[in-house]
Amino acid sequence: MLETQFDCGAFARISNESLMEAISERQPHALNEFYSRHRNRLKSVIGNVVHEEGEADDVLQEILIQIWRDARRYSPKAGKMLGWVVTMARRRAIDRLRRRQAYCRAKERYQTHIDEQPHSRPRPHAFDEISRADLRRFLRQRIEELPSYQREAIELSFFTGMSHREIANATRAPLGTVKTRLELGLQKLTQALVPIRQKI
Repeated sequence: MLETQFDCGAFARISNESLMEAISERQPHALNEFYSRHRNRLKSVIGNVVHEEGEADDVLQEILIQIWRDARRYSPKAGKMLGWVVTMARRRAIDRLRRRQAYCRAKERYQTHIDEQPHSRPRPHAFDEISRADLRRFLRQRIEELPSYQREAIELSFFTGMSHREIANATRAPLGTVKTRLELGLQKLTQALVPIRQKI
């Protein structure tokens, strides 16, 4: 076990691949060293896609969580560790940008819908009633409450951009099972949104 070989300071002297192995064995000091070693490069990759600093910080945090969870899935045979992480960061950043653009389009469609109904009660600040940050926190809490397999499928699909087939390969589950997990998880999230649907 790497945990018996390295103390906190020694992580600074090991290779990226050994660092990933230590992270896979759930050693927090290894993740701290990874962050110190690569945060500037990852922040630059993310910032080239997501130009708002707060959102870039959110994406970096998501990357660290994903590395902590998925370190065991990394194999040196697939390429250098840093390339694997940079690719992950770029995909996450693109996914965040797409979600923000989708939000803006939804907001515009909603406003157009309101403008086309003069007899309806005006709600010019409907989107301000629940901030995007509040909505993200609400959804994250609801996702965390899902059964683990449904939660994993949703996170891989919507947060990492994996296709159904890629999720099946990553989780070693039949394709039909992956689709069922996604469907059930999304149904539960939809039901959870019912009480606040009029506020968003």
